[in-house]
Amino acid sequence: MTITICVDRASEHPNPDDDSFRRWVSAALAACGRSEGHVDLKVVDESEIQTLNREFRGKDKPTNVLSFPTDFPESVPCDLLGDIALCAPIVAQEASQQQKAVLDHWAHLTIHGTLHLLGHDHIEDAEAERMESLEVSILKEFNISDPYQDLTKECQSA
Repeated sequence: MTITICVDRASEHPNPDDDSFRRWVSAALAACGRSEGHVDLKVVDESEIQTLNREFRGKDKPTNVLSFPTDFPESVPCDLLGDIALCAPIVAQEASQQQKAVLDHWAHLTIHGTLHLLGHDHIEDAEAERMESLEVSILKEFNISDPYQDLTKECQSA
């Protein structure tokens, strides 16, 4: 398995080590039948993620994760699957609000972003169910509970 992950830390907020990111990305790729590829991860602050979200999605607000899949023609040999931007302060804030271990939330969002690079999406309900099911399955490999079940419980108690 030849999987390369490069991590750029543009935020001073605490975030996982390279090996953790590598394990999470590798598990997501393996779950989709991929044994090779290159992913660039960038850990950013709220201002940078907001700028990216505004420029590329037309939403002028910060978010937790953004994925930018490559779009090379098949005739161009390239193992770069794309880039993932993760917002460290938002990841920590969401983990606290959802009463989750922050490292578990990092894992979830890294896997979520990687699945987007591979073409998964959650725009339509059926797509969302498939993607969430895949995420839950991958997270189980790391003994991380279903993040969507936790959100369902929160909504029911509210």
